[in-house]
Amino acid sequence: MKPLGPIPAGFASVDGELAVQGIAASELVERAGDTPCFVYSSDMLRARVASLRAVMPDRLSIHYAMKANPFAPVLALMASLVDGIDIASAGELKLATSAGMDPANISFAGPGKRDRDLEAAIAAGVTLNLESEGEADRALGIGERIGVQPRLAVRVNPDFDLRGSGMRMGGGAKPFGIDAERVPALVQHILAAGAHWRGFHIFAGSQALDADAIIETQGKTLDLAAQLSDAVGHSPEHLNLGGGMGIPYFPGDVPVDIAKVGAALAERFADLPPVLADTHFAMELGRWLVGEAGVYLTRIVDKKTSHGELYLVTDGGLHHQLAASGNFGTVVRRNYPVAIASRFDAQASEEANVVGCLCTPLDRLADKALLPEAQVGDLVAVFCAGAYGATASPADFLGHGKAPELLV
Repeated sequence: MKPLGPIPAGFASVDGELAVQGIAASELVERAGDTPCFVYSSDMLRARVASLRAVMPDRLSIHYAMKANPFAPVLALMASLVDGIDIASAGELKLATSAGMDPANISFAGPGKRDRDLEAAIAAGVTLNLESEGEADRALGIGERIGVQPRLAVRVNPDFDLRGSGMRMGGGAKPFGIDAERVPALVQHILAAGAHWRGFHIFAGSQALDADAIIETQGKTLDLAAQLSDAVGHSPEHLNLGGGMGIPYFPGDVPVDIAKVGAALAERFADLPPVLADTHFAMELGRWLVGEAGVYLTRIVDKKTSHGELYLVTDGGLHHQLAASGNFGTVVRRNYPVAIASRFDAQASEEANVVGCLCTPLDRLADKALLPEAQVGDLVAVFCAGAYGATASPADFLGHGKAPELLV
């Protein structure tokens, strides 16, 4: 038997079924129109942002990294709750502005921005997080051609990474950002060209659960920003500290102690060097804000045994939940939190493999999991589906198509 990951707080049951905001899973499927489907809780999203604001310094702005979940109703709600949105394409720019976010509060990162992407962002007044000197020169040239002063920040590739990070974004050779030692010369070039230099974007890693590691990285980020600013001879208007906070997916994972992180950051803000005294700070978060607020519901279409092992075959799978299947950067496959949604209160009594409908052995949603006895027609819930699910999975693989999404 392999243990399941922890089910996030905030889910309950109605008449024995999993419920989201008091609505039973079977009714949610009816509202969505089909299985599989994604369901997101607006109450959980609001509570998540509120819990973060309660413990973080007032001086810190909260930005939503929309790549985690760009579903239009979710994005519109998040735009009303946060201070800014971080995008990674011109397509996301359109979605963010359609959701009501002021372009002045949008920043654009990514190492492969095309000229038309740069032009759209510059024309809209978005802050570009520059990833190279070449990108800086292209942005300056486009700004001059269209008669708009570009708003430019420099993404720094620091010489450190986020300890314990599930995905390291800094330290050593990286396609992201500009090596720290080359940053001062680039900023001086930007200033000399007459562009609006906004500051720095320093993102060392993501999906970390260790508060001490996050605190250490934020401290190094502030130190580096001060050193670079002193070398430039100008104070940065803005510093994006990155994100880094993860969510519990697997057995043994525990939530980040956000109160500890917030207290340490407040302590640092109270003792900033003069060059950062008037700097505006932001934290960029994606999965931490939305990941636990989503659930993926898929129906059991067959129940079978093979060489003594039980298989629950569903109409969903990795084409919607690539990460839960273990095929999104996980070295060793571990079980996400999974439940029989139709029998949410029932006692676990049988060991089963939950698999998807695709003709590949990679399509697994739970291995050797202890679950209540399930039948064909029952609904299976895969939790932590609010981030990197619908748009981070190969929905068109084998022609199955996208799953409906629902915000309640």
